[in-house]
Amino acid sequence: MLSKIFIKNYILIDELELDLSKNLNIITGETGAGKSILINAIDIAFGAKAGKEVIKTGAEKAVIELTVINTKQDLVQLFDEYGIDDMGEEIILSKEITSTSSRSRVNGCLVNQEFMRIFREMFLDIHSQHQTYSFLQPKFHIMLLDSYIKNTAGAMLENYKKEFSHYKELLSKLEELKNSANKTEEQIDFLKFQAGEIEDAQIVDINEDEKLNNELAVLENVEKLKELTGSAYWTISGDDNSVLEGLFQIKSNLSKALSMDNSLEETESELIGAIESLKNVSSALRDYSSSLENDEEKINFIQERLFLLDKLKRKYGGSLEKVMEEGSRLRQELDSIEFSTQNIEELEETISKHRKNLEETAKLLSEERKKQAKKLSALIVKNLEKLELPKVRFDINFEDCELGVNGSDKVEFLISTNVSEDLKPLAKVASGGEISRVMLAIKTIFAQSDNIDTVVFDEIDTGISGRTSQAVADEVKELSEYMQIIMITHQAIIASKASKHIYVKKTQNDITSVSITVLGNEDRIKAIAELAGGEINSESLKFAQMLVN
Repeated sequence: MLSKIFIKNYILIDELELDLSKNLNIITGETGAGKSILINAIDIAFGAKAGKEVIKTGAEKAVIELTVINTKQDLVQLFDEYGIDDMGEEIILSKEITSTSSRSRVNGCLVNQEFMRIFREMFLDIHSQHQTYSFLQPKFHIMLLDSYIKNTAGAMLENYKKEFSHYKELLSKLEELKNSANKTEEQIDFLKFQAGEIEDAQIVDINEDEKLNNELAVLENVEKLKELTGSAYWTISGDDNSVLEGLFQIKSNLSKALSMDNSLEETESELIGAIESLKNVSSALRDYSSSLENDEEKINFIQERLFLLDKLKRKYGGSLEKVMEEGSRLRQELDSIEFSTQNIEELEETISKHRKNLEETAKLLSEERKKQAKKLSALIVKNLEKLELPKVRFDINFEDCELGVNGSDKVEFLISTNVSEDLKPLAKVASGGEISRVMLAIKTIFAQSDNIDTVVFDEIDTGISGRTSQAVADEVKELSEYMQIIMITHQAIIASKASKHIYVKKTQNDITSVSITVLGNEDRIKAIAELAGGEINSESLKFAQMLVN
């Protein structure tokens, strides 16, 4: 569960530190006050994307930090895999957003989006109005059903999805092989010519052309190089007036001076080093000059080689690296053609066996889904009856479909809220208030089966009033006895059930700001009175007091 929230420079909040109840946390405030700011901050801390627009005007960065208390999940393996320090039950999530980036940390260690996705699934479930709309769509119904059956068929479902992915890869490979096998003899001959042209060049070094150009420049300037290096050698050590001869004379004089002043010892040592270095330079120049020879045959060879390499570069990509890559690709394509003509039948047989196995697994999955669907439907009906839908009927309809990533089932939720009406698709029957209750019923079941600690309801009470509000309030209160609930509501009856009442208020003076406070008993009565009557007066206060008591 979430025990503490710290927010700094986030949207309209300067700084906020808030302790949460382990049971029912109710968030209220006037329309437009910014009640969803808190929910969005929690969402972002758990990995939702956030851009620089969430940084409060004038600030350099926004910071959101959550303290999570873990008493249910085994995180040892996950934390070891991502190199995260295990600090016991207390886990610190933090999200830092700057103008150029955002970073997530867990116990001070940087983590990626994949980690946050896994972590979020263990600890948090946020239900918003947008998710309500998604749940009405039939394509999400099989996902919901599979979430319910994961304890009985999760391993089978996961294995099926892996095998189906492999099956699709085999189908893709078969299509490639068939396309390769359909190439004409003329196309194959051209591929062979291209691959052979590159292979015959025997390129092993992507920098060969650069090295050859350097070597050619030397060979074409042999005479000039001999003249320059020979002259340099002669100047250094070639006659009585050479540089070395002069240095030797200097050394002789310096040695005499040293006998009279030993402070010149270091200077003499440096001079000796310079003489030795110059000797090495002289030897290197002599050897280099002697090694230079006119070699017209070598020049012709290099020019022809460079001509060939330039031609290949023009044809196959502009560099020797690209030429070598293209040669490898052409050879693989030729090998694939040869392979395809020999192995299409073998691959088709393998695919047939995989499909048969998938069909058998899909049948088992379908049987398990249908069995569990009856249990899930009964649980949803039971919850809906508690939520003032006494005549409700709920069923999960199955149709066969083409084998896919979810098996061979097409699933749709059907409902009837009136005794005289037939079962119809959820999206076509339920009113706004009924949809809210269906979503609450479903969420209650899945939150318990998922073993999640914290469930967030963002205005799930839309479209309800009267006895229905009381029923929803009782259901939420009961749910909060064994999991943490954070809920935005406009219903006074629901707000009266709060273990902790959080009030959001927006003020607009010179600047716009949002304050979030935990209400004490007296202020809580006023906030509930405001929800109930639209204004605070003796009657609304009396009603609010009655609700709380």
